[in-house]
Amino acid sequence: MKKLLMAFALTAISAQAAYANDALKTAIAGEQRTPANVTRDAARHPYETLQFFGVAAKSTVVELAPGAGWYTEILAPYVRKDGKLILAGASPRLKTRLDGTPAVYDKVAYGEFAPGKKIDYAPKNSVDVVLTFRNVHNWISASDTAAKEVFQSAFDTLKPGGVFGVVEHRLPASATQDAKASSGYVHEAFVIKLAESVGFKLAAKSEINANSKDTANHPGGVWALPPVLTNKETDKEKYLAIGESDRMTLKFVKP
Repeated sequence: MKKLLMAFALTAISAQAAYANDALKTAIAGEQRTPANVTRDAARHPYETLQFFGVAAKSTVVELAPGAGWYTEILAPYVRKDGKLILAGASPRLKTRLDGTPAVYDKVAYGEFAPGKKIDYAPKNSVDVVLTFRNVHNWISASDTAAKEVFQSAFDTLKPGGVFGVVEHRLPASATQDAKASSGYVHEAFVIKLAESVGFKLAAKSEINANSKDTANHPGGVWALPPVLTNKETDKEKYLAIGESDRMTLKFVKP
């Protein structure tokens, strides 16, 4: 009987995991996604990335500085039924766009996110996962303390055992990172040290979003690469051949 109950429990867990995977795949394949965003899937690996961070359909998730909503388009429908998505620092433009599709985005919550002024997006110890995609360099550039303030806010709002997932443009260890990370690239060791300084433990690294073609040495910094192509026609084919940046993918846990 004990073995039968254990087998049943394992089957239930496997079924739940399969459901979560299917739900995520459905969100990624959904018609709510902007066609231009879908073309970036091969470079950004949303399914593998969110699975690596352990984002479940029932998770309470915070997305920090969501920008134009690339990941928001996936996360919102994925957690809509059983979880919750909080956007910290959504622009008025993004909010207006999301408000226009209530069938998908009506349950999205919003929080204040202005490093150096006010950060208030969730109560302490209330969140399962905090995510940030390609934002760390912006916080380093903003001020000497902004990045640490943001990381501290993530630590404070997460439940014990909660995950802080970071994807960021990676500067080779042999290259020099300037004080403002003006190239858009950041040392992986810098991000790990920053996270550990506020109490996080590094749980795992992944090369899901690595790109060995990227030297991180381009006029115009990371923005020389697609999708921005800031140098326009100059060496455009070269940058298209490189593709999007080499990125670290780091999973931190709050003890």
